[in-house]
Amino acid sequence: MSRIDDYVPVAGASEVEELRLLAARLEGKTIRNVNSTAVGGGVAEILTRMLPLLKELGVDARWDVIKGNERFFAVTKNMHNALHGMDVPVTGDDLDFFVDVNRRNAAEMDLASDILFIHDPQPIALVERKGDLGGKWIWRCHIDFTDPRPEIWAFLKGYIERYDGAVFSAPAFSRPLSVRQVLISPSIDPLSDKNRDLGEDEIDRVCAGYGIDRGRPIVTQISRFDYLKDPVGVIKAYRMVKEHMDCQLVLAGGGATDDPEGLRVLDEVKREAEGDPDVLVLFLPPASDIEINALQRASSVVLQKSLKEGFGLTVAEALWKAKPVIASAVGGIPLQIAHKYSGILTRTVEGAAFWIKQLLQEPEYARKLGVNGREHIRANYLITRHIRDYLLLFLSLYFEKDVIRL
Repeated sequence: MSRIDDYVPVAGASEVEELRLLAARLEGKTIRNVNSTAVGGGVAEILTRMLPLLKELGVDARWDVIKGNERFFAVTKNMHNALHGMDVPVTGDDLDFFVDVNRRNAAEMDLASDILFIHDPQPIALVERKGDLGGKWIWRCHIDFTDPRPEIWAFLKGYIERYDGAVFSAPAFSRPLSVRQVLISPSIDPLSDKNRDLGEDEIDRVCAGYGIDRGRPIVTQISRFDYLKDPVGVIKAYRMVKEHMDCQLVLAGGGATDDPEGLRVLDEVKREAEGDPDVLVLFLPPASDIEINALQRASSVVLQKSLKEGFGLTVAEALWKAKPVIASAVGGIPLQIAHKYSGILTRTVEGAAFWIKQLLQEPEYARKLGVNGREHIRANYLITRHIRDYLLLFLSLYFEKDVIRL
């Protein structure tokens, strides 16, 4: 596990020293994170990397995961899809069950802390304990809130407004609320196995293990198998490109314990890819970070053709590796990509296919996009910036004014 001083060569000595100064102001405070899964998805990945660094800085940061059965996670997946604008059924009985599971978790968990940092909708109703537990409560939203179904938004809003503040990943997700709202984008850890430098021999080994030919162009999308990541649309774009030039497509990703749809989506993707040996569909187990790293580094072009997206950490990961990225102009992705400068933004299957062909045909332009993208991520979306934002947020809870004087 990396130590905070290891980030000095990447982020700079002054930024690391600032983290120490901010963390010292939180001495004696306990911060408890709560989410719905310890494995899979960006939230768990960020917390896994961030908490050891916070503890090294002297911050008493903890992490708990709520429990739920198959029905609970089916309900929360439907809520998740409804918040992304999809017309899915979420009944009154479903919402009552959702609240009941939250209450049972609240009764069993040790929530005594100075700051409760609750991530995403699944544990949102834990805030019912705020009155008897006290402390400061923050709700952290990691998903795309641009077009939520009104009835689900109204249900969640009743809980959000009981918090001391809400954190969103992009300005477009902000909603009319009576509590303070804060913009904090997610981040990647440049020193993790998923993002650290790899030797060509490691990359060759991973590609050979999956039967990928590094001598031919490789188009890759890394993401959970989720309808909102549009993996079938990626295959359609690839087929349009394949009519004109040779290439391979890699669709790789895993699942999360709080996402019951993953295997169903995976089956649909396999059926769509059936019969084409140049389409590789890889369901990766947990702890496949080096494999993901190698697949991204081996790629000629990286896609993220999401229909909705909270932020899209896979975009930041690929840009950090100086890869040309073609991604949908949704959610937090436009924060990471300036069109035709640090990557390509598109909205359609046809647009994705057009730009894949362009970048495969113009490798020098593709290289420049990747170089610009890497510098943009270095300046804005590394874990040190993310920790700084969180420390400032926690400190602001104890100050009436917005400015914290160091």
